[in-house]
Amino acid sequence: MPARTTTLTARALLLDMDGTLVNSDAVVERHWRLWAQEHGLDPEQTLKVVHGRQGHATMAELLPDRPMAENHAENAVMLERETADMDGVIPVPGALAFLTAIARAPHALVTSADRPLAEARMAAAALPMPDVRVTAEDVSASKPDPEGFVKGAAELGFSAAECVVFEDSEAGILAARAAGMQVVGVGERAKALGPDLQVTDLTELGVTVQDGLITLVDIRATG
Repeated sequence: MPARTTTLTARALLLDMDGTLVNSDAVVERHWRLWAQEHGLDPEQTLKVVHGRQGHATMAELLPDRPMAENHAENAVMLERETADMDGVIPVPGALAFLTAIARAPHALVTSADRPLAEARMAAAALPMPDVRVTAEDVSASKPDPEGFVKGAAELGFSAAECVVFEDSEAGILAARAAGMQVVGVGERAKALGPDLQVTDLTELGVTVQDGLITLVDIRATG
């Protein structure tokens, strides 16, 4: 489904991390392939589920008969492994310039990572951590549940209609839609999911902030 517009406006931005600001695919795929093999699952099918969700939610999807307590325990181990592994973690092209452009505009990080993993990956990618952040510890349900985005908007003091979400994954875009928010899709995973505005990476996005209004433009359409 193609994106529907080349310009969006907002009062506040809610930013996913992995795949949106930080390219952590190398780490994610390395550890989840190993996990899938350990559990007799198809690694390729596993990777279709993992992006955008908290680990325990991925495990519950793939091993539906397993007690959630086991998923939470195993996810804690997975988070420790991923936090210790920054090999291949790089910024999404244009991420630093984008974060610089919105530095004085209301924005929050809303990620399925826990706080240590989020801090480690943003640091590894040499990106500034937003002052407002919603991480795995702050919510009771993983994306595609909208709780994280609803909470991020509330902490910034804006309604859903005033927010635009930046996302790369199906789970994240579904969460944004459920929260009643418009979406900028970043990267190939987002392309087929019907975001309101679609870019390959953040170099393709123009940003202006004036009088409290954030304007986002696909510069390919204006060039």
